[in-house]
Amino acid sequence: MNKKVNVGIVQMSCTDDVQTNVQKASEKVREAAAKGAQIVCLQELFTSLYFCDVESHANFSLAEAIPGPTTHHMSELARELGVVIIASLFEKRAHGLYHNTTAVLDADGTYLGKYRKMHIPDDPGYYEKFYFTPGDLGYKVFKTKYATFGVLICWDQWYPEAARITALMGAEILFYPTAIGWDTNEADPLINEEQYGAWQTIQRGHAVANGVYVVAVNRVGREADQQFWGGSFVANPHGRLLYQAPHDEELVHVQELDLEKLDHYRTTWPYFRDRRIDSYQPITKRYIDQED
Repeated sequence: MNKKVNVGIVQMSCTDDVQTNVQKASEKVREAAAKGAQIVCLQELFTSLYFCDVESHANFSLAEAIPGPTTHHMSELARELGVVIIASLFEKRAHGLYHNTTAVLDADGTYLGKYRKMHIPDDPGYYEKFYFTPGDLGYKVFKTKYATFGVLICWDQWYPEAARITALMGAEILFYPTAIGWDTNEADPLINEEQYGAWQTIQRGHAVANGVYVVAVNRVGREADQQFWGGSFVANPHGRLLYQAPHDEELVHVQELDLEKLDHYRTTWPYFRDRRIDSYQPITKRYIDQED
């Protein structure tokens, strides 16, 4: 029996008004559902501008509890439309304790849980360590009405360990809500090309190595010195691009994924079978010094 699922991508720009962004995202979820989407993924921190370009205590006011107002709103929307919603939010866990967190709402509106971003960057334009405590829930999979999937967030994209562990937990699809772009002060177009290429290539590699579909959902538009590069995409378990969004447009796209084919990919290329788990202990070290 074929097991197919329609996945919706929402690639959009944001403003400095939270309610405007939530309303816009809700309208685009409705659009995706009207196009047949069963699972809809929103981009990283979709309720606001990407505030981590500066270190400002005032930005902590953007955070909210999870579950909280936005998850309640998205839960009602998911129930009304009969779709699964993946919603990336700024979580206030307690006074002085915040996370970059994604909530998952099932098609009947049930809050299934959350994933807290594990890898936190601290680079020019991405001062996330100022705001976010690294995740402490571990890697997560969510068994929804339509598929079992894992959610990783932006900087997690660069770590094959995160993708591997999530796939080993049973994920059929890896979703990556994202906020990444080009520095508008960068004069060399080749550097911009290489950066986007590296971002896409490593995620397509996760699809190949783990025999899963990968769905990366990025924001678009100019914010301060960042030109968010859009370019959201879907890759199959051989890393082939099934869809790639443009760099400069808001859009809603729905992509059909055939989950039944995962067995074919994983039996034809049995990477899980041939893993030498007895030899991987060194990877738990920070660095393998020669004198060790």
